[in-house]
Amino acid sequence: MLEELIANLINVKRDFAKNYSGSAHIQEVIPSRPTKEFQIDENHLKKLHKFAEKNPIYFNSFEENILGIPCMVYEGDINDYWLNSIKHGSSCQPFYPTWIMSAYVMTLLAKKLGYLELVDIGSGDGRIAYCGKILGFTSHSIEIDDVLVELQETICSQTIQNFNPKCDDALEFNYSKLNLKNPVFFIGGLPQMGGDILATSIIQKINSIEDLAINTGIVFAGTNTKRQLSGNLSDGGWSSLIEEHYLDVMNTVSLPTVWTFDQQIETPYIFTKFK
Repeated sequence: MLEELIANLINVKRDFAKNYSGSAHIQEVIPSRPTKEFQIDENHLKKLHKFAEKNPIYFNSFEENILGIPCMVYEGDINDYWLNSIKHGSSCQPFYPTWIMSAYVMTLLAKKLGYLELVDIGSGDGRIAYCGKILGFTSHSIEIDDVLVELQETICSQTIQNFNPKCDDALEFNYSKLNLKNPVFFIGGLPQMGGDILATSIIQKINSIEDLAINTGIVFAGTNTKRQLSGNLSDGGWSSLIEEHYLDVMNTVSLPTVWTFDQQIETPYIFTKFK
């Protein structure tokens, strides 16, 4: 079922991108209701729409049938947030979100893998942590940019979903304060943009907490774009770090993101665990 959901989401994204005639800075699609192509919990789907409706980055929405599927298209602008996010010296990547539906699929997979807590590192507007919250995780959202954290707090308040946003440097944060037992960490940053440094620090901090690593998963955002990786496409660019830190790859899913909207390839997310 999850594989079909992913395939249908990619097909919808590619058809929408091919035919999109608008001029918004960013745009994404959420099915209007559950269908045979998108067999999603109706209450969850309503909460995904609520996230977009209450998120100030989106300024317009309209209904559209895509491949015969009723969908809602959300248009937005992240320029101001992007500019603000690059001012931090230890920031590994400017604010470029994955799609809300992609965030939901990722957290759904993490749920099926049995994790109980979700820690979103470099969380942007908090969409992965939000999806974790609606799926029953204890969510924690860590973001260095104060403006983005204010945005998250607005979304928490407007949606009545507290996914625990924290304005902090993930490199310095004390993760033992979270009392984690069986967490999955989502790393927001591509390997060639400093994400490897961020991930290494997180792994070291996980290893410093007694017995935590044996119950912990880490999800990396990768890329299939050869020019960005200088030829290294293995595990989305994360193969060296995965090997160095003795991680096992459990699954890889490719999903739509803002930065792959105009491309025929998607963004790979690599699900790993400690050996």
